[in-house]
Amino acid sequence: MEIINQLQPGPDGRAAVYTKIIKGIEMEHPKEATVLVVGGGGRCHAIVDALSRSPQVGKIYCAPGNAGIAAQAECVPFKETQVEQLRDFASERGVDLTVVGPEVALAAGIVDVFTAAGLRIFGPSKAAAVIESSKDFAKRLMAKYNVPTAAYRTFEDYDEALEYVRNGSFPVVLKYDGLAAGKGVVIPETFEEAEHTLKDMLLDDKFGKGKVVVEEFLTGPEFSFMCFVDGERVYPMALSQDHKRAYEGDKGPNTGGMGAYSPLPFITREDKEYAMEHIMKPVASAMVKEGRPFKGVLYGGLMKTPSGIKVIEFNCRFGDPETEVVLPLLKSDIYDIFCAVADGTPMPEIKWESKSSMGFVMASEGYPGPYGKGHVIEGLENALSDPDVRIYHMGTAEKDGKIITAGGRVLMVIGSGDTLKSAHDKALEAVQKIKCDNLFYRRDIGWRVL
Repeated sequence: MEIINQLQPGPDGRAAVYTKIIKGIEMEHPKEATVLVVGGGGRCHAIVDALSRSPQVGKIYCAPGNAGIAAQAECVPFKETQVEQLRDFASERGVDLTVVGPEVALAAGIVDVFTAAGLRIFGPSKAAAVIESSKDFAKRLMAKYNVPTAAYRTFEDYDEALEYVRNGSFPVVLKYDGLAAGKGVVIPETFEEAEHTLKDMLLDDKFGKGKVVVEEFLTGPEFSFMCFVDGERVYPMALSQDHKRAYEGDKGPNTGGMGAYSPLPFITREDKEYAMEHIMKPVASAMVKEGRPFKGVLYGGLMKTPSGIKVIEFNCRFGDPETEVVLPLLKSDIYDIFCAVADGTPMPEIKWESKSSMGFVMASEGYPGPYGKGHVIEGLENALSDPDVRIYHMGTAEKDGKIITAGGRVLMVIGSGDTLKSAHDKALEAVQKIKCDNLFYRRDIGWRVL
């Protein structure tokens, strides 16, 4: 029996839907797996989409999901941090594998709770997720194991931090120690800006009570290096680059990401090998030595500086929006990869398409500041008329049969092609077919290489 995946537009153009078509005579076959994806943004839509391409996967649940994910999975109304309720749901529904998207669920200990109940789950334990949930922990780990990164100091006291910054140079990098949904890093150009930021983080507890890491400012192109990790075994994914600033020309405030692309012409094979051997593998090994073995996706936010490749940050999960441009390039069955990491079994060969992928984020006006919701989105079906275009929903809902905005980042439109230029053109053409009176986007995604 041959099972193939055929791309078809979903209802109301909400998403690309993969339907299984069976060719030949119906025969007995192994039970298709039931999978639960925890999360609800574009990253989770990309994960659901990749799982839907696996002939081994039957039923997909997503908690809480969104209007686009609903075209490929059954959305269930649990928040990412309701870990006990999610455990009970997975147990009752006979879920074969749970895949965790957002860091808040990992930091809440969802993997520990599922593992204790004998449920298979892909993601790091709470003890391992600290590599993202504490910037100070990550910096101390790198210092201990000689992993190249920026010089730093950590502060809890506002006056001490202010004095240290006053006597330093600008720009300077200020990082809130805990989780801040991608908005906890500020790069002040002046002392006055730094003073305001430190007040936000240490006096007004903008992101919660916590510490601040003060880092030296490094220069060079940043890139994202995601790896599947099982203890000391590290398997690289395709490299990608995110665009953090809200506006064209890399202007405006930092966001969760306004677009991304893969591959990266400015990163050589030697660069990637260096990053693997001197950063990703040593950090995975260090986590084992620290009694915090890492299983899941280790995300290295790296920079190619004039003095070599250095670490900007680590995340304990798939990046967002990088996942949306990387997973469409995966040729291998992602269900096999997830299970190998979760079970600690040998990893199958991981193969990648030799193509390019680029995505544009469409965000609500005002983002990353206050923004409105409930604006109707039209033209999604037209945008999906090109088979080389995917649309992943980041913050949408459905109301009266229409797709509406429901978040800061709303959609990510991805094009694929033989070159980055063709991927760019396909994605941008699709973006321009989508109509909404409250969305903006950067037209210059990939400007460094195009």
